[in-house]
Amino acid sequence: MTAHRVIKRFASGSDGRAAREWRGLTLLAAHAPGLAPEPYEADLAAERPFVVMSRLTGEPLRGTVMGNQQLDALAEAVSALHNAVPPPVLRSVPSRPVLPPDLVRLINGWAVEAPSSRTGGPVGQAMDTGLRWLAGTRLHAVDPQDFPDVFGPGDGNLANYLWDGSRVQVVDFEDSGRSDRAYELAEITEHVGSWVEQPVDGAGFLARFELSPAETARLRECRRLLALVWLFLLAQDDPDHPRNPVGTAEKQAVRLLELLG
Repeated sequence: MTAHRVIKRFASGSDGRAAREWRGLTLLAAHAPGLAPEPYEADLAAERPFVVMSRLTGEPLRGTVMGNQQLDALAEAVSALHNAVPPPVLRSVPSRPVLPPDLVRLINGWAVEAPSSRTGGPVGQAMDTGLRWLAGTRLHAVDPQDFPDVFGPGDGNLANYLWDGSRVQVVDFEDSGRSDRAYELAEITEHVGSWVEQPVDGAGFLARFELSPAETARLRECRRLLALVWLFLLAQDDPDHPRNPVGTAEKQAVRLLELLG
């Protein structure tokens, strides 16, 4: 019986997303079969590039109550992703887009365009505190090559992690590439989808990984950085057409201050 197929189409001029999707799927098919959709074909030169892959049957973890079984399976899938591509192969894989130095520059640009004084209240106060921390961080100068390479999917949205009752499989590799483990783990714990509906046990999830002292320190800094990014993003939410529940930005301000504390 022919497997059900999914055709993922990309907008014209999608900045390499289709190529990254195809590369990620083919790498995982070769080195970790069953973890992600099976790639069938792609046209990366089309006006609207597309990738054809198998359809997975699991349910997204975002917004679900996760017990130890789901947390174990999520951690196993994330570890499998990180370790899937052998180091000699991974060295030839380009870095994923948007690394910490890029986020530092992005936040500094936002701070000029939309200063926290214009936001006011607890959100603006948390922005001020975050920007003071950012001015003293070394994340803009840290080379991720100072840390072991991993294959990173590049998106921490738990909607991309599918639970089928016994294991977790992963979709969406359009931002994938060579990365480091601490940054990728921070992407998951700090993504708004990990707490806005059903909060994930972030501490329990992270405890399932054995990190070096240097990775632990980098994880803490990356979590702070990504929490500040999300604060700016949520503060820009259109009040007439909000993408998240009312008060999400204020809750994010509290999360950031806790991380900075």
